[in-house]
Amino acid sequence: MLLGAALLLTGCRSTGQQLVSRPARHTIQADHFTVMTNFRLKNKHPLITELEEVRKQVTETLDLPVDQHQEQVSVYIFSSELEYHQYLQATYPGLPRRRAYFIGTPGELAVYTFWGDRIREDLRHEFTHGILHAGSKNVPLWLDEGLAEYFEVTHAGGTNDEYVERLTTAINNGWRPDIRRLERLEEVGQMQRADYQEAWAWVHLMLHDVPQGRELLLSYLAELRTSAHPAPFTDRLDAKFPGATTRLLDHIASLQSNGHWVGAK
Repeated sequence: MLLGAALLLTGCRSTGQQLVSRPARHTIQADHFTVMTNFRLKNKHPLITELEEVRKQVTETLDLPVDQHQEQVSVYIFSSELEYHQYLQATYPGLPRRRAYFIGTPGELAVYTFWGDRIREDLRHEFTHGILHAGSKNVPLWLDEGLAEYFEVTHAGGTNDEYVERLTTAINNGWRPDIRRLERLEEVGQMQRADYQEAWAWVHLMLHDVPQGRELLLSYLAELRTSAHPAPFTDRLDAKFPGATTRLLDHIASLQSNGHWVGAK
């Protein structure tokens, strides 16, 4: 997630008598990103290879330019969950307790996480944020999180089976999507789990179902690379697909009926 540009990154902070530092002992430099740890990883460790694959997947799917001078993403992997939380609590007091963070500032695009059972999905999600912000003036929160949720999924097609199940249940209970409401959310703290699910669904719809939806989404992302305040995405969505809300409901139903709904993870 992206925190305000006013945040300043620091190498270490003191909490009580304990000095909490970012991992810095070992560095792996790859194209467009750097991984820093206090434990040794091979340059071709599967995790490094996967980050390279995620970057390729994101840039190719979203038609993002590959610029050698583009800002790099720094990935900090702590040895333990305790060290990770100690650092974040000392450096960014008040942050909600979460397994991973993307923090963008004028000086650095940084991903923070720890070595754990869910490091793959956590890194895929937060690293996607870094890729998007490396070449964009701004990325609206709903789209930022929707794309990160999409590329977090490891299998082809970006279908999140748990989200299909939860959205289907919500629809059966009377819930209806509202992308204009999502667009009004500007702070990560405003987003609930249901908002992440809906954001993912809109992205999945644009990339896989709505005719010319991918073209519409990619043209918007291209505009974000040059303008920090483009017209709302919903303006162009309404102009092209006035029945998009109904189409999203149908899309979710089709994912379930096509066998993607396999239960929660």
